[in-house]
Amino acid sequence: MNFLSFSGVVTSISDFNVAAEHAGCFKLMAVNDGHGSTVNFIVEPTTYFVDHAMVVAGDRVTGFYDADAPVPLIYPPQYRSLVMAKDSPYRNVKVSFFNEDYVSGDGQLKLNFSPTTQLLLENGQAFTRSPANRNLIVVYGATTRSIPAQTTPFQIIVMC
Repeated sequence: MNFLSFSGVVTSISDFNVAAEHAGCFKLMAVNDGHGSTVNFIVEPTTYFVDHAMVVAGDRVTGFYDADAPVPLIYPPQYRSLVMAKDSPYRNVKVSFFNEDYVSGDGQLKLNFSPTTQLLLENGQAFTRSPANRNLIVVYGATTRSIPAQTTPFQIIVMC
């Protein structure tokens, strides 16, 4: 997947109707970046929320979506959210494909591992294989100023 993100403040959350048997299971989350741009994220039951955070209107969030997925040609743009992260001052989140050298698909971040790095599946269980050549949700703090920036993540969630 080609992951892109959009960050801003949640301005509203409402039900998104798809079928009667799924009533209330899908949400439409409007996010405004404060510079005149708004995106509507469709939040599905399978959308992964980092730290399983509860998001309400007024929260700053970053939504990650597949840039190659088809989308309706409407305004504001409407994307199917794959991952949502509630912003935190000392924590960063990146969702990307990481290659065998643990460099992100956009070449901007390289992962270094420590014994304290948690390696998990989306369901919270331990992942016991190599996370190389996979789509990952990476939760990290400080980075180097190199290109690519390097970090030792707190947590890596493998997207199977």
